[in-house]
Amino acid sequence: MKRVITLALALISVGTLSAQQDKGGITEAMMQEIRQGYTASAEEKAARNALALNPVSELATNADNLAMIDTNFSHRVKTKGITDQQQSGRCWLFTGLNVLRAQMIEEQGLAEMEFSQNYLFFYDQLEKCNLFLQAVIDTKHLPMDDRQVDWLFKNPLSDGGQFTGVSNLIMKYGVVPAEIMPENYQSNNTSAVSTLIKTKLREYGLKLRSMKDRRGTVVVKTEMLKEIYSMLVRAYGVPPTEFEWTMRDKENNVISTKTYTPQSFYKEYFGDLDLENDFVMVMNDPSREYYKVYEIEYDRHVYDGDNWVYLNLPIDEVKALAIASIKDNKAMYFSCDVGKFLLSKKGTLDINNFDYESLMGVEFPMNKEERVRTFASGSSHAMTLIAVDLDEEGNAKKWMVENSWGPAAGWQGNLIMTDEWFEEYMFRVVVNKKYIPAETLKLLEQKPIMLPSWDPMFASEQ
Repeated sequence: MKRVITLALALISVGTLSAQQDKGGITEAMMQEIRQGYTASAEEKAARNALALNPVSELATNADNLAMIDTNFSHRVKTKGITDQQQSGRCWLFTGLNVLRAQMIEEQGLAEMEFSQNYLFFYDQLEKCNLFLQAVIDTKHLPMDDRQVDWLFKNPLSDGGQFTGVSNLIMKYGVVPAEIMPENYQSNNTSAVSTLIKTKLREYGLKLRSMKDRRGTVVVKTEMLKEIYSMLVRAYGVPPTEFEWTMRDKENNVISTKTYTPQSFYKEYFGDLDLENDFVMVMNDPSREYYKVYEIEYDRHVYDGDNWVYLNLPIDEVKALAIASIKDNKAMYFSCDVGKFLLSKKGTLDINNFDYESLMGVEFPMNKEERVRTFASGSSHAMTLIAVDLDEEGNAKKWMVENSWGPAAGWQGNLIMTDEWFEEYMFRVVVNKKYIPAETLKLLEQKPIMLPSWDPMFASEQ
């Protein structure tokens, strides 16, 4: 990297500082020095020619890392089937339901099982609309250009989300099998309907802010939600309040035929499993203090539900919790920066998949903390953590997640990540409290540090 160092020294030279003067612009003298960054060597010309005609991802693919990673895992949760969120941002919902699906298939001895994402997504959108409208009422005393009000109107609705959406929605509305309220075109392609509803919400928001009688806003809000409900029914169908379902075993023999409500269905097959209180979201964010609890304002799916609360832990402690859960055959909600070093053809997440430094002739030395602080990295996608491969000392060598991009994507619908990638780009995992040491659970007793809703680290997972 001698050329890079030489250029850096040149840019801080006395001559450059003098040429730049006090205003900070690029002067002609400074431009002459900057142009020396490109020397037109044979190596640079070859890279330039290649980049003119090919995608960066293709050119940066590391030829030394093309061999498929070992697909054997020492510990793997029993799962069946791969789901497909298609053109929607519902990875958080698919992930949460896939965790439950794996448990039900194993415990009931089923050949297959899938819960209706469409059913819970219907209520997710309705609840988020109420969240926005009520938040507008709560902040109507603030000016329109207040940071919180500005954020609300910029983000009235999203199809993305995170685990508290899964927990609050299921505990409130239950679950139904996929065939009871199946996917349709709009649930698989959510952007068009979402855009229309967001337009109505912004219109409604302005009307609510203009009202002087707070008691009257409650009546008006209900009328607004009636219109939203009608739009959701047209797009996604009528959510069932009661249904009949037949359960079959692995040989397709009928086990039972019963009539359920969505809530009684959840109770029948998951008993007292309390998604709101039995689980903890643990985070690895080195840009913030470890062993502290954080809460994100307005980052929830249900107005009367829970804000996103998480415990920030060092990566080794997060790994230990995940390994304990996998060893007990329990899948987990998991989220990461999936776009970094993903080689889709192999279905692997490996920091050696691409060699951007050789292609571009520069280094990219930032660590995880620096990437988070400068917005270069953050959680973007949720998947179901189902496997870990341990060496003889019990250290993780690689991990595997069940994805929701369909069976043809990745490795048999899954993504395999090296432990090094896991450390750099994994951010969150939701673990049952029974796998968490008592001294760690005690940390949850502290008052959470409130973070603003616009914090970029906590954008919805899609």
